[in-house]
Amino acid sequence: MDAKDHTFLSAETVENVSQIFKALSDPTRIKILYMLSQEECSVNHLAELLEMSQSAVSHQLSFLRMLRLVKSRREGTAMIYSCDDSHVISLLSQAINHCEH
Repeated sequence: MDAKDHTFLSAETVENVSQIFKALSDPTRIKILYMLSQEECSVNHLAELLEMSQSAVSHQLSFLRMLRLVKSRREGTAMIYSCDDSHVISLLSQAINHCEH
């Protein structure tokens, strides 16, 4: 088969996939995504569960929002976060299942 017969991914697709794996390479972001796959959470609640500062959690949530992996909505004065990409949660679940078996 000639090189010209192969199909390559677009540079944009490669970059997007790389960013998703970058997001999943951080232990804190894995914990946040896993928690948000179970239930919607406020920054305060996530900070309590993770035993981290609110600003540290907010920083990670901003990164995840930028990649459109989480979304937020306002509830009173609190921002409530939830997962925004079921495909990434599926990847995360498969990785967790792989590691636990």
